[in-house]
This record gives sequence, structure tokens and C-alpha cells, in this order.
Amino acid sequence: MTDARTCIVAEDEAILRHSLVAELRRAWPALQVVAECEDGASAVEALAEHTPDVAFLDIRMPGLTGLEVAALAAEASPRTKIVFVTAYDQYAIDAFERGAIDYLLKPVKPERLDASVARLQAQDALPDAAMLATLLDKLGALPNSAGAVEPLTWLTASAGRETRLILVDDVAYFQADHKYTTVVTAEGEALLRTPLRELLPRLDANSFKQIHRSTIVNLRAIAGIVRDDSGRGTVRLRHRPETLTVSQPFMALFKHM
Repeated sequence: MTDARTCIVAEDEAILRHSLVAELRRAWPALQVVAECEDGASAVEALAEHTPDVAFLDIRMPGLTGLEVAALAAEASPRTKIVFVTAYDQYAIDAFERGAIDYLLKPVKPERLDASVARLQAQDALPDAAMLATLLDKLGALPNSAGAVEPLTWLTASAGRETRLILVDDVAYFQADHKYTTVVTAEGEALLRTPLRELLPRLDANSFKQIHRSTIVNLRAIAGIVRDDSGRGTVRLRHRPETLTVSQPFMALFKHM
């Protein structure tokens, strides 16, 4: 049997990402790293595109967390084995171990990575989708050791020479615009000097969801969602004429809607 397997690595800190990739090449030379991702959205899209054998996911990333990426992976790439890279405390590590899922504790030690690689090469039993979902629920309920950040309430954005104060609840969606972000409300558009990947962690996760690498939508602004034959979706908005594309991997966010 060939040992030519594939993986993605998702870690927002470039130095740590490059270090993990280098260590993987040492520990498992036959493993092909098909994507290096700096945030959760690009990790979800890489999972859907490559359906790798393994995904090494940092838990804390801008936008979608590693836990959210793992949950979406159940539909985007159900065959992928998940290995979390974590700085969580022992309580969370116990949860990983009870769930029979693998993890790497930061900073990643070569001997610990070697053990993880040996387990993956041996194809030890890792959780099925139902077991993973249960574990993710447990981990999602853990206290945030970095401290919770209050969601944004107001935004200061520019429209031409005018500076606007925009209530976040009034935003229909955000769209990436190079290094900036376009803020779209029922009344019009403005430009925010914050990249999309930095904005998402500061929004209320119960109201705002990333539906594409370049788009975050306010769930309250959605009038309807249509899925096409390719698995992608189209969002209709309540007070805007345009529609928004939902990438196929992100459609799992709307399966109960």
C-alpha cells in the first residue's frame, strides 16, 4: 500500500505554520502538504478542494476557528482526519483524549509530532462524524482562556469624503475589498479600513456568518437561500437587490435553516 497521503495545515501565525510544515516534512517525508492556510475560511475551502487525508488545524484563527472548520469538514471532506494544534489547558486536552482525537500542544515538540504521525500512518481509529460532533460541542463550551471580546456595536466607515457611524445590526453584509472591507447596509455602501479576516472575530457570531472567503452576511438580513446542483448556494437579502454566493463548503452552516 502506498503511503502517499495529503494534508493541509491551518495556522494564522506564519512562523508557526512554516515551522509545523517543516517538521511534518521531516517526520513524514511522503506526506504532501497541498495547502497552507492562514485563516479558517481558506482552510474550509482547501478541505473542499483537496479532500486531504489529514488536516492540522489551529484552534484559534481569525474568522472561523479550528473547531468550526472541523465541524464544516464533516460535510466538506468527511474522510479527513483532524489533528488540532492547541494552546488550551489540560482540561481541554483531557477532552481530546477522551474523544480519541489527536492533538498537538503548542509549541509542537518533535517527539509529540512523531507520535501523531505514527498514529496517522497506522490508521488508528479516529472519531466518526457523530463522535467528532459530540467532541466539538464539549470543546465549544470550554471557557475562552484568552478572554472573551465584546462584539462590535458601531463601525466608523467612509463614503467618499463623509465619515459614517454605522450600527452593526444595520449591516446586511461585509465584502473584502483588497486590504479594506466594504460595509453594505440597506441605505448604501461605505469603506472600512479593517481587513475582513480581522473583522470577523469582532462580530457577534450568532448574527454574522462567513459564507465565502470574501463575504460575511448578517443572518437577520437574509430573506432566503437557494442551493444549486453544484452544492453552492445563493442568498437573497431583505432590503438589497443583489444576491450573495455561498461557497459549497459553507452551505453546511444553513442545513437547519
